[in-house]
Amino acid sequence: MDYTFTAAVWEYGGQASWHFVSLPKSISDEIKLITSDQSKRGFGSVRVHASVGKTAWDSSIFPDKKSGCYVLPLKKSVRKAENLAVDSEAVFVLQVSPGLR
Repeated sequence: MDYTFTAAVWEYGGQASWHFVSLPKSISDEIKLITSDQSKRGFGSVRVHASVGKTAWDSSIFPDKKSGCYVLPLKKSVRKAENLAVDSEAVFVLQVSPGLR
């Protein structure tokens, strides 16, 4: 399944600063539904193929208990290639398939 959404980059502080985008609730709910019958990976993660602009990479999305949505981590190389900073909005595309779980 392919999902396209617009999201703003946000930073999780702490010792190691991580950057994420949050998937919309409707997309998160659908992904939870289509992956619910599969064995759970670490932290409830789901494997995805992600892209933003001209940059594509394989990653995982992780459930955020606070928001009830999945979050996608953004590596520094992705942020740099696409000129993304905190509060930058961009269009992301995720491919989720049972084989990637």
